[in-house]
Amino acid sequence: MPTHSSNKDLSLKWLELFQTYARTQSLQATAAEADLSISTVSHHLRNLEEHLGIALFDHSRRPMVITPTGRNYLRNIAQAMQTIRKATAEASAGNVADASYLRVGTIEDLDSDVTPELAVYLSQNMPDCNFLYHTGTSNDIIRMLRHRELDLGVVTTPLKSTNDLVDWPLLRDPFVIALPVSMDLSLPDIVEGRINLPFLQFSSDLIIAAQIEAQLRRLGVQLPNKFECGNNQTLMAMVAAGSGWTITTPLMFSRARRFHKQLRLHPFPGKSFGRTLSLIASPDCAQSAIDLVAFKLRIELNRQILSDMHRAFPWLNEQFTLIE
Repeated sequence: MPTHSSNKDLSLKWLELFQTYARTQSLQATAAEADLSISTVSHHLRNLEEHLGIALFDHSRRPMVITPTGRNYLRNIAQAMQTIRKATAEASAGNVADASYLRVGTIEDLDSDVTPELAVYLSQNMPDCNFLYHTGTSNDIIRMLRHRELDLGVVTTPLKSTNDLVDWPLLRDPFVIALPVSMDLSLPDIVEGRINLPFLQFSSDLIIAAQIEAQLRRLGVQLPNKFECGNNQTLMAMVAAGSGWTITTPLMFSRARRFHKQLRLHPFPGKSFGRTLSLIASPDCAQSAIDLVAFKLRIELNRQILSDMHRAFPWLNEQFTLIE
């Protein structure tokens, strides 16, 4: 049993490593994330146990397991650690122009239009800041936010709760049907599989695919798919070539400009449904940075995407909108 040591002050580093180990369940992963040696991490965790005078770990297990007492301690420090991180972030970015580091993740839907403008804007308003920009899937970005590898992310809001993160809804992006421009077919017949035209769909590991599948399941529709793809441009190319049809969104359609003359968007027949794009932040991200990013995102989404799509498809005016 560890004994209480009064000659050492409680270290924030010990607590951070304790939280990281609880999440990773691995000394090696904890060391890699903290950029420390395994022996240094082990030493810090032993110091924490000795300072508290309690057994946080069952050292006889490999990998070592957090004890029930350790689990209880972990729960008790969670809110305090979040408050400390947030206070530190707010202090360092009280004047956002003085912020030193910001890591932003965005989905591919924004990488050709909105993200470049956001990067220029942030560099002008945060001149002393070092930036990291990451493009990936929504699931990838959410995972990185949870592991504190990113500070902010723009993602498709997932079906499962993100209550361990903080989110601000940005855009309502309805699901629509994309057909080759030359095809004039009954939309209900297409969606209900009564027409011999293959359904081309997004890869099943994407949030957007899960949302579409959930809605089709609610409608009692099962569609055999001929083609599954994680790349929006490839999917639009296949539809433009007459190889099938797909369910997409106006935002994703807007990115496939080279195929617009060969494609036509249609409202989803029956009850409409859609996805939400949100700005999601780690709990300790500075509010001043969040506000700056959200402000620019709204401007660019409206200027570069919403305005053009509303002109081309007026029926989208009430469905494809910013969320205030």
